[in-house]
Amino acid sequence: MFPTPGERPLSVGSERSPGAVPRLLSIQIGPVKNLGIEGAADPMDRPWTSGFFKEPIDGPARLGLQGLRGDWQADRDNHGGVEKAVLAYAAAHYPHWSAELGLPDMPFGGFGENLTMGGMDEASVCIGDTYTIGPVRVQVSQPRQPCWKLARRWRIKDLPARVVANGRSGWYFRVLEPGEIEAGMAVVLTGRPHPEWTVAHASEIMYHRKADREATAALAACPALSADWRGSLSDRAASLSPTGE
Repeated sequence: MFPTPGERPLSVGSERSPGAVPRLLSIQIGPVKNLGIEGAADPMDRPWTSGFFKEPIDGPARLGLQGLRGDWQADRDNHGGVEKAVLAYAAAHYPHWSAELGLPDMPFGGFGENLTMGGMDEASVCIGDTYTIGPVRVQVSQPRQPCWKLARRWRIKDLPARVVANGRSGWYFRVLEPGEIEAGMAVVLTGRPHPEWTVAHASEIMYHRKADREATAALAACPALSADWRGSLSDRAASLSPTGE
Protein backbone atom coordinates (compact mmCIF):
# COMPACT_ATOMS: atom_id res chain seq x y z
CA MET A 1 0.00 0.00 0.00
CA PHE A 2 1.40 3.40 -0.97
CA PRO A 3 1.60 6.15 1.65
CA THR A 4 -0.88 8.98 1.20
CA PRO A 5 0.55 12.51 0.73
CA GLY A 6 1.93 13.78 4.01
CA GLU A 7 2.64 10.32 5.40
CA ARG A 8 6.11 8.93 5.81
CA PRO A 9 6.73 5.35 4.68
CA LEU A 10 6.19 3.33 7.82
CA SER A 11 8.45 0.46 6.81
CA VAL A 12 11.62 2.42 7.44
CA GLY A 13 12.55 2.63 11.10
CA SER A 14 16.06 3.04 12.37
CA GLU A 15 17.85 -0.31 12.52
CA ARG A 16 20.68 1.12 14.59
CA SER A 17 20.99 -0.12 18.16
CA PRO A 18 21.93 2.48 20.78
CA GLY A 19 25.70 2.65 21.08
CA ALA A 20 26.29 0.40 18.06
CA VAL A 21 29.13 1.39 15.75
CA PRO A 22 28.09 1.31 12.08
CA ARG A 23 30.30 -0.83 9.89
CA LEU A 24 31.02 -1.48 6.27
CA LEU A 25 30.00 -5.13 5.94
CA SER A 26 30.66 -5.82 2.27
CA ILE A 27 32.06 -4.13 -0.86
CA GLN A 28 30.73 -4.98 -4.34
CA ILE A 29 31.96 -4.11 -7.81
CA GLY A 30 31.02 -5.33 -11.26
CA PRO A 31 31.55 -4.92 -15.01
CA VAL A 32 29.01 -3.81 -17.58
CA LYS A 33 27.14 -6.81 -18.99
CA ASN A 34 25.13 -7.26 -22.16
CA LEU A 35 22.13 -9.39 -21.30
CA GLY A 36 18.98 -10.77 -22.86
CA ILE A 37 17.96 -12.32 -26.16
CA GLU A 38 17.02 -10.43 -29.31
CA GLY A 39 13.38 -10.95 -30.22
CA ALA A 40 12.41 -12.59 -26.92
CA ALA A 41 8.67 -12.73 -26.34
CA ASP A 42 8.93 -11.74 -22.66
CA PRO A 43 10.12 -8.13 -22.28
CA MET A 44 12.13 -9.25 -19.25
CA ASP A 45 14.23 -11.41 -21.58
CA ARG A 46 14.96 -8.77 -24.23
CA PRO A 47 18.43 -7.22 -24.63
CA TRP A 48 19.65 -4.78 -22.02
CA THR A 49 22.97 -3.49 -20.77
CA SER A 50 23.75 -3.02 -17.10
CA GLY A 51 26.44 -2.75 -14.46
CA PHE A 52 23.90 -3.84 -11.83
CA PHE A 53 25.37 -7.30 -11.26
CA LYS A 54 28.00 -6.64 -8.61
CA GLU A 55 30.01 -9.23 -6.67
CA PRO A 56 31.66 -8.96 -3.23
CA ILE A 57 35.42 -8.54 -3.16
CA ASP A 58 37.95 -9.63 -0.56
CA GLY A 59 40.62 -7.32 0.73
CA PRO A 60 41.05 -3.58 0.25
CA ALA A 61 39.41 -1.57 -2.53
CA ARG A 62 40.47 1.80 -3.87
CA LEU A 63 37.71 4.42 -3.60
CA GLY A 64 38.28 7.52 -5.71
CA LEU A 65 36.26 10.61 -6.52
CA GLN A 66 34.40 8.77 -9.30
CA GLY A 67 33.84 5.52 -7.43
CA LEU A 68 35.48 2.18 -6.74
CA ARG A 69 38.30 0.94 -8.91
CA GLY A 70 37.03 -1.90 -11.09
CA ASP A 71 33.37 -0.87 -10.88
CA TRP A 72 31.47 0.26 -13.97
CA GLN A 73 28.12 1.78 -14.92
CA ALA A 74 26.33 1.29 -18.23
CA ASP A 75 24.30 4.52 -17.99
CA ARG A 76 26.67 7.29 -16.98
CA ASP A 77 23.96 9.93 -17.37
CA ASN A 78 21.98 8.52 -14.45
CA HIS A 79 24.57 6.57 -12.45
CA GLY A 80 28.05 7.27 -11.19
CA GLY A 81 29.95 10.57 -11.29
CA VAL A 82 31.17 12.59 -8.34
CA GLU A 83 27.69 13.15 -6.84
CA LYS A 84 26.85 9.44 -6.98
CA ALA A 85 30.28 7.88 -6.64
CA VAL A 86 29.09 4.87 -4.62
CA LEU A 87 25.71 3.47 -3.67
CA ALA A 88 25.20 2.37 -0.06
CA TYR A 89 22.47 0.05 1.18
CA ALA A 90 21.39 -1.08 4.63
CA ALA A 91 22.20 -4.72 5.37
CA ALA A 92 19.18 -4.81 7.70
CA HIS A 93 16.83 -4.55 4.71
CA TYR A 94 17.85 -7.90 3.23
CA PRO A 95 15.86 -10.13 5.62
CA HIS A 96 12.76 -8.03 4.86
CA TRP A 97 13.23 -8.31 1.12
CA SER A 98 14.08 -12.01 1.23
CA ALA A 99 10.82 -12.73 3.05
CA GLU A 100 8.71 -10.35 0.96
CA LEU A 101 10.05 -11.49 -2.41
CA GLY A 102 10.50 -15.17 -1.59
CA LEU A 103 14.24 -14.96 -2.29
CA PRO A 104 15.99 -16.55 0.71
CA ASP A 105 19.41 -16.44 -0.95
CA MET A 106 19.39 -12.76 -1.97
CA PRO A 107 23.04 -11.72 -1.42
CA PHE A 108 24.62 -8.44 -0.41
CA GLY A 109 24.87 -6.45 -3.62
CA GLY A 110 21.44 -7.68 -4.66
CA PHE A 111 20.18 -4.11 -4.86
CA GLY A 112 23.13 -3.03 -6.96
CA GLU A 113 24.93 -1.35 -4.08
CA ASN A 114 28.67 -0.94 -3.79
CA LEU A 115 28.69 -0.69 -0.01
CA THR A 116 26.50 -2.77 2.29
CA MET A 117 26.24 -0.99 5.62
CA GLY A 118 25.58 -2.39 9.08
CA GLY A 119 23.95 -0.21 11.73
CA MET A 120 22.77 2.44 9.26
CA ASP A 121 19.56 3.03 7.35
CA GLU A 122 17.50 5.76 5.72
CA ALA A 123 16.02 6.88 9.05
CA SER A 124 19.41 7.32 10.72
CA VAL A 125 21.43 8.79 7.84
CA CYS A 126 21.04 12.44 6.79
CA ILE A 127 21.78 14.42 3.65
CA GLY A 128 25.19 16.05 4.11
CA ASP A 129 26.40 13.58 6.74
CA THR A 130 30.14 13.07 6.52
CA TYR A 131 31.69 9.76 7.56
CA THR A 132 35.16 8.34 7.71
CA ILE A 133 35.81 4.76 6.65
CA GLY A 134 39.44 4.18 7.46
CA PRO A 135 41.36 6.92 5.61
CA VAL A 136 38.41 7.74 3.34
CA ARG A 137 35.91 10.54 3.94
CA VAL A 138 32.50 10.42 2.25
CA GLN A 139 29.36 12.57 2.31
CA VAL A 140 25.72 11.64 1.73
CA SER A 141 24.47 13.36 -1.42
CA GLN A 142 20.96 12.00 -2.11
CA PRO A 143 18.63 9.02 -1.76
CA ARG A 144 18.83 6.35 -4.41
CA GLN A 145 16.19 6.59 -7.14
CA PRO A 146 15.24 3.01 -8.07
CA CYS A 147 15.13 2.45 -11.82
CA TRP A 148 13.75 -0.24 -14.14
CA LYS A 149 16.99 -2.21 -14.03
CA LEU A 150 16.20 -3.27 -10.48
CA ALA A 151 13.03 -4.88 -11.83
CA ARG A 152 14.93 -6.62 -14.62
CA ARG A 153 17.60 -7.92 -12.25
CA TRP A 154 15.04 -9.80 -10.14
CA ARG A 155 12.33 -10.20 -12.80
CA ILE A 156 9.82 -8.42 -10.53
CA LYS A 157 8.07 -5.70 -12.52
CA ASP A 158 6.85 -3.61 -9.59
CA LEU A 159 10.01 -3.81 -7.48
CA PRO A 160 11.04 -0.16 -8.06
CA ALA A 161 7.53 0.94 -7.03
CA ARG A 162 7.81 -1.16 -3.88
CA VAL A 163 11.10 0.54 -3.00
CA VAL A 164 9.49 3.96 -3.42
CA ALA A 165 6.53 2.86 -1.30
CA ASN A 166 8.47 1.40 1.63
CA GLY A 167 11.46 3.78 1.56
CA ARG A 168 14.15 1.08 1.58
CA SER A 169 16.03 2.91 -1.15
CA GLY A 170 19.64 3.25 -0.10
CA TRP A 171 21.67 6.43 -0.59
CA TYR A 172 24.62 7.79 -2.52
CA PHE A 173 27.95 9.05 -1.23
CA ARG A 174 30.21 11.63 -2.82
CA VAL A 175 33.88 11.07 -1.96
CA LEU A 176 35.66 13.93 -0.20
CA GLU A 177 38.94 12.17 0.53
CA PRO A 178 39.89 9.09 -1.54
CA GLY A 179 41.74 6.07 -0.24
CA GLU A 180 41.47 2.37 0.42
CA ILE A 181 38.55 0.79 2.26
CA GLU A 182 37.92 -2.78 3.36
CA ALA A 183 34.95 -4.74 4.65
CA GLY A 184 34.80 -4.70 8.44
CA MET A 185 35.90 -1.09 8.85
CA ALA A 186 34.00 1.17 11.23
CA VAL A 187 31.92 3.96 9.68
CA VAL A 188 32.37 7.03 11.88
CA LEU A 189 30.08 10.06 11.70
CA THR A 190 32.19 13.24 11.69
CA GLY A 191 29.65 15.88 10.69
CA ARG A 192 25.88 16.33 10.49
CA PRO A 193 24.99 19.79 9.12
CA HIS A 194 21.39 18.92 8.21
CA PRO A 195 19.85 16.66 10.87
CA GLU A 196 16.38 17.66 9.69
CA TRP A 197 16.92 15.95 6.33
CA THR A 198 17.18 12.23 6.87
CA VAL A 199 17.33 10.19 3.69
CA ALA A 200 13.85 8.89 4.55
CA HIS A 201 12.48 12.42 4.91
CA ALA A 202 14.06 13.57 1.64
CA SER A 203 12.51 10.60 -0.19
CA GLU A 204 9.17 11.37 1.40
CA ILE A 205 9.22 14.91 -0.02
CA MET A 206 10.39 13.78 -3.46
CA TYR A 207 7.92 10.93 -3.94
CA HIS A 208 4.98 11.33 -1.56
CA ARG A 209 4.49 15.06 -1.02
CA LYS A 210 4.74 16.34 -4.55
CA ALA A 211 2.11 19.04 -4.00
CA ASP A 212 3.77 20.43 -0.86
CA ARG A 213 5.47 23.56 -2.19
CA GLU A 214 6.93 24.66 1.15
CA ALA A 215 8.57 21.32 1.89
CA THR A 216 9.77 20.96 -1.71
CA ALA A 217 11.40 24.39 -1.66
CA ALA A 218 12.98 23.71 1.74
CA LEU A 219 14.60 20.49 0.53
CA ALA A 220 15.72 22.16 -2.71
CA ALA A 221 17.56 24.74 -0.59
CA CYS A 222 19.67 22.11 1.19
CA PRO A 223 23.20 22.85 -0.09
CA ALA A 224 24.49 19.33 0.56
CA LEU A 225 21.83 17.73 -1.67
CA SER A 226 22.99 16.68 -5.13
CA ALA A 227 22.63 19.24 -7.93
CA ASP A 228 20.23 16.98 -9.84
CA TRP A 229 17.81 16.70 -6.95
CA ARG A 230 18.05 20.39 -6.11
CA GLY A 231 17.28 21.27 -9.72
CA SER A 232 14.32 18.92 -9.97
CA LEU A 233 12.87 20.11 -6.68
CA SER A 234 13.41 23.78 -7.54
CA ASP A 235 11.55 23.30 -10.83
CA ARG A 236 8.70 21.58 -9.02
CA ALA A 237 8.48 24.30 -6.38
CA ALA A 238 8.32 26.94 -9.11
CA SER A 239 5.52 25.07 -10.86
CA LEU A 240 3.56 24.98 -7.62
CA SER A 241 3.97 28.69 -6.98
CA PRO A 242 0.82 30.76 -7.59
CA THR A 243 2.94 33.35 -9.41
CA GLY A 244 5.11 30.81 -11.26
CA GLU A 245 8.24 32.41 -9.85
